[in-house]
Amino acid sequence: MATSKDYRLGEFTFPRGWFMIADAKALDTHKPVAVRFFGKDFALYRGRATGKVVLLDAYCPHMKTHLAAPNNTSYVVIDGGGSNVEGDDIRCPYHAWRFGPDGKCNDIPYHNGPIPAAACVKSWTIKESLGAIWVWHDPEGGEPEWEHPTLPQWDDPAWVRWTFDDLGTLNQHPQEVIDNICDSAHLSPIHGSTVQRYENEFDGHIATQRQCGPHRTLVGADGVSPVLHTVTSYHGPGVLISYLTGLYDSVLLITHTPIEDGSIKVWHALMVKSPGGNATVTVPDTVAARQFQESSRLAFMQDFEVWMNKAPCLNGMFLPTEGPFMKARIWYRQFFNPRATKAEYQNQVNGVYVPRGAVPYTTPGEAA
Repeated sequence: MATSKDYRLGEFTFPRGWFMIADAKALDTHKPVAVRFFGKDFALYRGRATGKVVLLDAYCPHMKTHLAAPNNTSYVVIDGGGSNVEGDDIRCPYHAWRFGPDGKCNDIPYHNGPIPAAACVKSWTIKESLGAIWVWHDPEGGEPEWEHPTLPQWDDPAWVRWTFDDLGTLNQHPQEVIDNICDSAHLSPIHGSTVQRYENEFDGHIATQRQCGPHRTLVGADGVSPVLHTVTSYHGPGVLISYLTGLYDSVLLITHTPIEDGSIKVWHALMVKSPGGNATVTVPDTVAARQFQESSRLAFMQDFEVWMNKAPCLNGMFLPTEGPFMKARIWYRQFFNPRATKAEYQNQVNGVYVPRGAVPYTTPGEAA
């Protein structure tokens, strides 16, 4: 399992950016959820008082008890109706120390004196949107540099909202996944695409791929694929959003979040517009959307199957006809180094790139 150091990415082990850490449905009950990302354990829960989602470092500073590990025998949990979440706070199941959403201990039942200032755990910047829970991760501890993932289609009743496909753990460094954003040469052998037009663009924290052509995995009911247009962007290092037109108007979301240095957790989802643009989504539209999401998942699993069984590409034999691999790798490094240096990486890559022999992308209806 290769590491960030092996790929020579930079100063940090884990990158800066927004990352998905849970399907919001995981918090439908008031029980806390133990999650592990960035080589750390966390306690994730939804407050009972306001519904606020909270992410804290997992271990109570008192005696290092996990605040969110499953527990059915502590009377803190039993007396709490099966949960140690109290209001918007959480109690340690061992000695009942209580921590607020800010991570500070605000109650020790058997202690009447001042609560030590060191009785605290780190509280993380969390957002809930698109049916997911997102965390801002920054090795320097800075504020978010860009907005968390949102889409206007989410609140448009003409669109069928996605449900998440939890694809589990991929034991590869995310560099292997990021490479896909500029890999025009894999589209035909893996997905059966006939690439008619293709280009990449790098602009600050966003890396975009634009391409069009028929697709053997994503086809209509008659088994025939129209010309599919995809405009796909990484918004930072772990959130991919792709706009698809040609069969259904749809929005694809793929997220990957580091678990350890060299492994990631992956989710897939697809939102589909009702074919008639109806103001309310009907049952047939929902069925069609779920079927298209499954086709999209199968298309993504064509990539996933390769990643599961490949060696780390530390020094690839990249060809100029394949895509701007090295530009994408330089773009990716900005997230593994201090934000004060990000312009050094962006200035090396910002712009549009067309692989040798390819035709630049044009939007549907635009003159060639």
